[in-house]
Amino acid sequence: MNVNKINEIALRVKDNIQRVIVGKDDVIDLMLTSIICSGHVLLEDVPGLGKTMLAKALAKSIDCDFKRIQFTPDLLPSDILGLNYYNQKTGDFQLKEGPIMSQIVLADEINRATPRTQSSLLEAMEEHQVSIDGVTYKLKEPFFVIATQNPIEISGTFALPEAQLDRFFMRLSMGYPKFEEEFQILMRFKDSNPIYEIEAVVSAEEIKEARRYYSNVHVDEDIVEYILKIVTATREHEEIELGISPRGSLALFKASQAYAAINGRDYVLPDDIKFLVKPVFIHRLILNSTSQIKGRNAEDVLDSIICKINTPVEKI
Repeated sequence: MNVNKINEIALRVKDNIQRVIVGKDDVIDLMLTSIICSGHVLLEDVPGLGKTMLAKALAKSIDCDFKRIQFTPDLLPSDILGLNYYNQKTGDFQLKEGPIMSQIVLADEINRATPRTQSSLLEAMEEHQVSIDGVTYKLKEPFFVIATQNPIEISGTFALPEAQLDRFFMRLSMGYPKFEEEFQILMRFKDSNPIYEIEAVVSAEEIKEARRYYSNVHVDEDIVEYILKIVTATREHEEIELGISPRGSLALFKASQAYAAINGRDYVLPDDIKFLVKPVFIHRLILNSTSQIKGRNAEDVLDSIICKINTPVEKI
């Protein structure tokens, strides 16, 4: 498989999703980049903007098992992972698989569950396996978690700890649609919901192949240095308490390769890094009191860092 094939796979999925989702090209590209990199996505936005619809459209576009978990305060780890139960007919204990055993999992409103339940996802997201009663079970590939949360509502929610936020490859926000886009949404949904009409256009094997070959995309040493300069600046910035870890820098490196591949290129551009740095880094930064006094958020701080670092010049 080469980058042209990966590009063709991405276009098929994107076109299928856009039968349901109007606009949001960048968000769809970033979701595809994450799934090819074996990463997971945190969709953070206010209710009603199409987070769940986007997740469902992606899942239906890929021929994979799909399960949705509605997170609530009374949800238990066993409700996610599964449990062993005694079968009276056979006289043996049998495993009842939880929804995490699916290939694409939608963790809806993840911040409504208790920290203990949230943490039950950690092993699955990082190791692509789960442990139940001391027995480890490998998850089917491709495995991909899309978690959603509402950043506005605080009552009855439990903020995700930094250790779990760092497990997400990207944090994305869909935002409100433009006037013309919302007009199209109303017209498209006036008779029926198009989500019920779309079918799989890509197989699980094609996604696994893309995962194996995207790393062949060339990353010039100047681009690697550019990534590391941004990372180092986050560790030394006066407004940042905790900068980007090696896991974060590796995530940006891999994301740039996959993003180039889905765009049909076998090389990474500096503009790829600029486009990817916020969704990959923004949830990994912890700001200090200085930024709060100045009224700045993580996005503002990243903007200031990127502006101060010289962009690599294309070699002739």
